[in-house]
Amino acid sequence: MPFCSSCGSQLADSAAFCGQCGTKAGGSAAPGYTAAPSIPVEPIQYTIQGNNLQIARVQLKQGQQVYAEAGKMVYKTSNVTWSTELSGATLGEKLFGALKRKLAGQSLFLTYFRSMGDGEAGFAGSYPGKIQAFDLAPGQSILCERNAFLLAESSVQFGIAFTRRLGAGFFGGEGFILEQLTGPGIAFIHAGGDFVEFDLAAGESIQVETGCIVAFDASVDYDIQLAGGIKTAVFGGEGLFLATLTGPGRVIVQSMTLHKLRRELAPGHTGGDERKGMDVFSNLFGSDD
Repeated sequence: MPFCSSCGSQLADSAAFCGQCGTKAGGSAAPGYTAAPSIPVEPIQYTIQGNNLQIARVQLKQGQQVYAEAGKMVYKTSNVTWSTELSGATLGEKLFGALKRKLAGQSLFLTYFRSMGDGEAGFAGSYPGKIQAFDLAPGQSILCERNAFLLAESSVQFGIAFTRRLGAGFFGGEGFILEQLTGPGIAFIHAGGDFVEFDLAAGESIQVETGCIVAFDASVDYDIQLAGGIKTAVFGGEGLFLATLTGPGRVIVQSMTLHKLRRELAPGHTGGDERKGMDVFSNLFGSDD
């Protein structure tokens, strides 16, 4: 979806002028409209602080805007305004956007933060883990696990992607639907534990316990395969399948999933196998990770 080059507002695909500031989609103001002086929108500045309870501190200048998953804000300065909205220029786009977010495990609404000068806002995940920022080039996409999205610049498009192979959708630990973030702009995700990053060359593969995948480039091929022999698959504690990711591209893996954390904190947990081999059939279409 296009955005106004002056104020950053979303534009309908067929819009000739921005409804907020009157700037022409090509850059000039509409006839008869005296637009406010254009303020160059610089890349947002940010810092990520903390260890396993991290917070993203985002510095916003005049004209800058970010949107976040509902409920992820920790604080903001008084000159940063916020509003909860359905993204999209038309009713159809708003409803379709809400449906995509619901399928991706997110809330129906997004919260937009706009600065009326130099301001700051802080965002954090809902459980112990890490925050990762991606500086996405125009058209560059990153695929993430469901519920990973935290916040992004208004120029970043939030969407969903379907796993390209049936087996990966059934047994890959992430379900059939992944979150897709497309540049230009900076986007932030959150997941559990610590992160390990791999930069895979073309044809290079890595096998990951299903559910531990945080994010990977759109160029990475994602599939699943049996975890060795039957005895290893059933009694090895890692489940029946392993996710196989093949380069080229970047892959980020997490050391702790939300599902594992819940299981360890559940009353009556008695230890034993990390995961029973046949448990995979109890949740074919997705997981809470």
